[in-house]
Amino acid sequence: MLNVVIFGAPGSGKGTQSERIIEEYGLFHISTGDVLREQIARGTELGKTADSYISKGQLIPDELMVNILAHVLDSHEESKKGVIFDGFPRTIAQAEALTRMLAERNAQVDVVLGLEVEEKELIDRLLKRGQVSGRSDDNMETIQKRLDVYHNQTKPLKDFYQKEKKYRAIQGMGSVDDIFESIKSVISEL
Repeated sequence: MLNVVIFGAPGSGKGTQSERIIEEYGLFHISTGDVLREQIARGTELGKTADSYISKGQLIPDELMVNILAHVLDSHEESKKGVIFDGFPRTIAQAEALTRMLAERNAQVDVVLGLEVEEKELIDRLLKRGQVSGRSDDNMETIQKRLDVYHNQTKPLKDFYQKEKKYRAIQGMGSVDDIFESIKSVISEL
């Protein structure tokens, strides 16, 4: 079993690299963003609650996210082979909750792949994605709020996972293939 957290600011390439990791290693993919967007599109109560935070560029409350993840893990047998967590955890409290939740399932986070990208590049990527995909949260005002939240609440996770010796920095600028080669070399060390 291999459990991977893919970590980085909005626009760092987490989704793109997650797809490559899934294809290469056969991991079960949990993208909290995808789960939440699906709930929003279906108009569920969870979706409405989530949208009230997301539309303002805020993070979903920790307890709600951990409960969602536990449900997804427990309802997909293929998660037993290993999981890539994309977009979670985003706070130290979530990281601690993830550790506890995985321990209850006799598992752990094996590696945190930190995609490191310059801020100007992040903004350019997100604005371009908004034009292509039509995602309503990829506009300058919301992007800036999301980056502020990342710097204030999420970035401290880097230190948290470095202390646990699980964080591996990945240069997130360059070609998708070059970035993926860096990821594969880290995973092969495990």
